[in-house]
Amino acid sequence: MLTLLCLISGIATIYVRYKQVHALNPEESRIIKLNKAGLVLGLLSCFGLSVVANFQKTAFFVVHVCGAVLTFGMGSLYMFVQTILSYQMQPKIHGKQVFWIRLLVVIWCGVSAFSMLTCSSLLYSGNFGKDIVQKLHWNPEDRGYVLHMITTAAEWSMSFSFFGFFLTYIRDFQKISLRVEANLHGLTLYDTAPCPVNNERTRLLSRDL
Repeated sequence: MLTLLCLISGIATIYVRYKQVHALNPEESRIIKLNKAGLVLGLLSCFGLSVVANFQKTAFFVVHVCGAVLTFGMGSLYMFVQTILSYQMQPKIHGKQVFWIRLLVVIWCGVSAFSMLTCSSLLYSGNFGKDIVQKLHWNPEDRGYVLHMITTAAEWSMSFSFFGFFLTYIRDFQKISLRVEANLHGLTLYDTAPCPVNNERTRLLSRDL
């Protein structure tokens, strides 16, 4: 359930960010291309999260690893692209502080990713036993325990860096307002000739752009 909430929240955040950047830079071709690339990378990362959640490591190791690569790999690239966008939009759209904060979070994510990849590669190299993939409970005296702990800590660190990066959107999203509009073509759902009706507009967020 928690993974599903994170997945939905991630998709919504990535899409709203895409629409906001597009609205702020309607004629900047470089920013438009980067923005579209960021949207694709973000959605791929969310898809990877869905794969990780639905295919457990002990039962579908290869699929689980592929999902993790999509989640963390595409997610890291998404953060990098958004940081470049922040650099491109300063100081016209926002201040330099936002860019530097996002750059620090990206560096944090990069260090965590390097630690996780290095230690996990050593851990699953085969030098610590063939059944290590199925191992769920670790003791300090087990072979590879230190590498396992570093890998786990780095994985959690990357997750927190993703969460921290999304938190940098808070001030940006306070400057945007979304609405959902329902256009009715008739007063019933039968196949009849359309007649003029009032359309309904409902705010999704309360702050105006």
